[in-house]
This record gives sequence, C-alpha cells and structure tokens, in this order.
Amino acid sequence: MTIVSDLSPTKANSKDLSRRFYITAWRWHFYAGLYVAPFLIMLAVTGLMMLWTATLFGRDGEKTYIVEPRASIAAVSAQAEAAVRELPGQIVQYIAPRTPEQAALFRVNQGEASFMVAVDPYQAEALGYWQRQTGLYDLANDIHGTLLIGTLGDRLIEIAAGFGIVLVVTGLYLWWPRDGQGFGSVLVPRFSARGRQLWKSLHLTIGFYASIFLVVFLISGLTWAGIWGEKMTQAWSTFPAEKWDNVPLSDQTHASMNHGGVKQVPWTLEQTPLPASGSDAGLSGTPEGQPVTLDAIVMLARTLGFDQRFQLAFPGDETAVWTISRDTMSNDSANPLDDRTVHVDQYTGRILADVGFGDYGAAGKAMAAGIAFHEGDMGLWNLVLVNVFCLSIIFLSVSGFVMWWKRRPKGAGRLVAPTVGEPGPLWKTGAFVMLATALLFPLSGAVLFAVLLLDLFVFRQIKPLKKALG
Repeated sequence: MTIVSDLSPTKANSKDLSRRFYITAWRWHFYAGLYVAPFLIMLAVTGLMMLWTATLFGRDGEKTYIVEPRASIAAVSAQAEAAVRELPGQIVQYIAPRTPEQAALFRVNQGEASFMVAVDPYQAEALGYWQRQTGLYDLANDIHGTLLIGTLGDRLIEIAAGFGIVLVVTGLYLWWPRDGQGFGSVLVPRFSARGRQLWKSLHLTIGFYASIFLVVFLISGLTWAGIWGEKMTQAWSTFPAEKWDNVPLSDQTHASMNHGGVKQVPWTLEQTPLPASGSDAGLSGTPEGQPVTLDAIVMLARTLGFDQRFQLAFPGDETAVWTISRDTMSNDSANPLDDRTVHVDQYTGRILADVGFGDYGAAGKAMAAGIAFHEGDMGLWNLVLVNVFCLSIIFLSVSGFVMWWKRRPKGAGRLVAPTVGEPGPLWKTGAFVMLATALLFPLSGAVLFAVLLLDLFVFRQIKPLKKALG
C-alpha cells in the first residue's frame, strides 16, 4: 500500500498514458490496501496462534499429556470404559495417538456440552479431561474464520480475500522493473537507502516474494468461505456419491461431521451424502458372524492401513455409520496423499465407502494439499515457511501504513490518495480487470462496483467527501 500526492497526466502521448495507468493501478492498490491490510494482519496473527498452539499442544490437546510407552496396548474398548468412568456421557469419537508417547483421546458428550478425555493407551487409565473448543486454538480459529460475528464476519473476510487478489495484481504491476532498472532492484532490498526509501525497498522485495504464497493462502482460504467456496467452487468439485457403488444414502452430508467451527472433513467430501447402515450392501469388512464392536472396527482400521493417528466417529443414530478417517488438515499425518475416509455399516461391519486422495477430483486434490500447506501440517519446512510468510504479511501491512504516513503532507486532513485525470485509452484494461474480479469473486466484485458507483455519484459530488478521499 503506497500513497503519493497529486500526480496528474499532461499530454496524451504514450508515456503520459503509461503514467496515467500506473497511477490508476496505484490508486487501486491504495484503496484495496486500506480495506485488506487490517484483515491480513488479523489472519496472520490468528494463523500464527493456531499454528503454534497445534504445534505445542496439539489441535485437540493430544500433546498436553505424555505417557510412558509399554510393551502392549490395552483394548480400545477398555480405554473407552476408562474415559466414561472419568466423565460419564456418550462417546462419539476416538482419536488414536500419533506417537507412542501421546495419549489416546475420546470425545464425550454430556447433552449439548462436549469434552475431550485423555487416556493412557497402555494402562487404560484416564489422565484428565477438558471442554472442547474453549482453548486458544479454538478462539483463534473462530476469529480467523468469522471475526466472532458469524456469517457477517465470514462475508467480510471473503470480500477482503477477493480484494487481496487485486492487491497482489496491482502490487506486481507497480513494482515491475521499469525505467531501465533490472530485476535486481526487486529481488534484493536497498539497505543503503534511508527513511521512506528504505521502507519502500523492503516493501517491494518482501511483497514480491510473499505475493506468490499470498495467492495460495487466499485461494485455499476462500474455498472454505460461504459464497465463493460453498456456493460455487465446492459445489462443482464435490465427490460424487454415485461412487459409493449402490449403497443406501443418508439424508445427512459429510459436513454434519464437523463440530462447531472446526473443519474436520475433507473439503471435497463436505457436500457429499453419507452412506447409511442397515443393508447387505458393501464389501467385506469386520469378520462375518461376529459382533461389530469398537475393538473390531479399530482392528479393521489397522488392517486397512490406518497406522498411528486416525479418527473414528461413532454411529450417532440408527442409520449412521462408523467412520474411520485420516486427513492432514486434522493433523493426523504430514502427507495429504495419505488422506482417506472409510465408512462401515454399524450392523454388518461391511465397508460401504472407501475414498482416498487418488479418488478426489483436481480441485479436491488441490484443496487437500493446499489446506495442509496453509496450516503448516506438512513438516518442519512447512512450519518454518508459514511462520516467515505470516510475519512478512504483518510487515507489508505495517510498512504500507508507514510509507503513507511519511509521504502524507503534514496537516493534511485527507487520505492523499494517488490522483488521475480523465480516463485515457487504457481505461478498458482497468475495466477488464474489474470485470474479471467480479466474475471470479462475485462478493468482492459486488462491493467493488458499489464503491465505484458511490465514487461516481456521491463522493465526487460532495466536496468535503471528495477532498477527504482525494
């Protein structure tokens, strides 16, 4: 975000037209930055909070309790009994330990309240419990996704993400080497500069490197948003239930397995209907003729290749299924290629559905990898890169304000945005960029056109507003 004082074009020659378009892009960059920068700071700060909370304590708190590995592991049913003794209620989920030193987790519901119980998997002894979604990770996640104001917050963030793409496009155009300068002026900051020029050089270089990752983070975040994600992109990228091979379907979708604001279901499966229990459909699962117990389902999971951490959702009603799952965004593993979801009939133990990364469509695969990258779940290199990226975004937002403040005339009671004269031949290029933004990101596009209409018919007609925004 960079601001200059009045810079009006003179003659309508090629150089003047180029300068006019440059100032127009600058003006767009400025106003997009005004709206986007506070959101980018919020997203970066809350992203860092979630990243480090998950790293130090675990997304579900699984790293809080450390156990001593032993020669044998107790039956999961015995572990479940220990969890209910510690906290009476209905068990709805089991999370297997990711490492030998971690505790097993059971989610226990008491009416509307939901708790996590940590159990020593070797001795089947409860270690403690806590209420779900009341920790620092959950607070940061709620702010990150909704600003704590629900749907309105989701929409405001989606608008900011769309304008963030405009910010990247205009920023790259503004900083593209010109006037005989080479790419060296972009790739390496001029540490010999002083004052505003040093800030400008740092903003240029860091912004250039961060822009590529910013687009990835914005797009992967937008796909969870209510309009662009759920109503558009996710709708045509949903995994087809027809691949369940003629099994009965439930009235509920996979999204019903999410709890609160935490996303636990792979993006491409959210809108896919769940299979239903109560038929002879499916493939061989647990041993035929034997009861379909918790231990039998866990043994089936291990047989299918679910090693280390995986999650098991218990059937919630008469037609529900057992669901065995592992996905990177839930911190189950560090490799999105290992993502897998298996549904098992609660009565027959037969496998009704088995879908992995290779079964996703192109968008589903991109999201599985993109969200894992977004959350820093793919190993130490990913963790370090996301930290550097978040700090870079905070710096870019702050440095944009600093450059404006240093360039702003003292005593000026206005924004001092870049100004441009009457539209020249290149206005069509700008109109095309606006149209593309509106088509790709309709919510941001609607706001963009609303602002343009206000600028044409309100701000420019009221002198105090025109002066304040100029």
